[in-house]
Amino acid sequence: MTRSLPSLLALLFVAGCGPGPDTGTSPDLASAPAALEQTDRQGGAALREDSVRLSTGVTLRYVEQGRRDGPVVVFLHGYTDSHHTWDLDLPRFSRDLHVYALDQRGHGDSSRPACCYTQQAFAQDVVAFLNAKQVSRAILVGHSMGSFIAQQVALDAPSRVKALVLVGSAPTVAGNEVALGLKSAVDTLTDPVDPTFIHEFQASTFFQPVPASYLDTLVAESSKLPARVWQDTLDGLIAEDHSARLGSIRVPTLIIGGDNDGFFSVTEQRALARAIRGSRYLLYPETGHAPHAERPQRFVNDVHHFIHGL
Repeated sequence: MTRSLPSLLALLFVAGCGPGPDTGTSPDLASAPAALEQTDRQGGAALREDSVRLSTGVTLRYVEQGRRDGPVVVFLHGYTDSHHTWDLDLPRFSRDLHVYALDQRGHGDSSRPACCYTQQAFAQDVVAFLNAKQVSRAILVGHSMGSFIAQQVALDAPSRVKALVLVGSAPTVAGNEVALGLKSAVDTLTDPVDPTFIHEFQASTFFQPVPASYLDTLVAESSKLPARVWQDTLDGLIAEDHSARLGSIRVPTLIIGGDNDGFFSVTEQRALARAIRGSRYLLYPETGHAPHAERPQRFVNDVHHFIHGL
């Protein structure tokens, strides 16, 4: 890191983000495991971890759980995260669902190609993953960056998407002041990326406390990314604006946001709900940019209800 972070952190925190690690007991987190369980307590298949070489040239690491003949749900994490972003959620999901949680290209333990980190490239990986797993259609659940990738898949390969769950999302990242403020700091990163920067970035996304072990895991996962992936991925997010095409999405869509999201305002969240016709929008009170981590039990309940209604 070649310069200090005050301007970035001031922007993130003034925008409405609050405390990071858990300093007390939150009702929604009281029974939440700190990490994924390796065995299934509901009698279904145990959590499985593997990797697959895709036709796009990248090798993706992923975790899988649930019945192989169940409805397929693919989880797509946010910027610099990995499948571990869903650690507070996956143990709570029914094993009747066939769940995949991916490490997207450049992230987690997946390969880090020199090119490319556009939304289209990420979306092509998702379709290639479905092809590799012989899945015709899937429910896509995406957080933040992952939500824009899910939107892109629905736009570019609509026949492959059964439904969408968009978490901490908006119609576009293009022109977003917080993203542009983040870019001004990310553009200065060098290897190894400053761990203090990573910790402050991750902590700034939460309004409600989250378990300290969970935050530590996110920081460790973000630390795997070289500076170029931080930079290229954010550039790709900011460069793409498919908001004018969102009206063509016709699959059932659930949008979940927080009223204290420091990245995407309630106004932006509502604009997304208006743009995708027939979508359902849930706004969680006293919640930041990560409803799935800050309110995991409510999140899982709402996603279950949505999926069962399809």
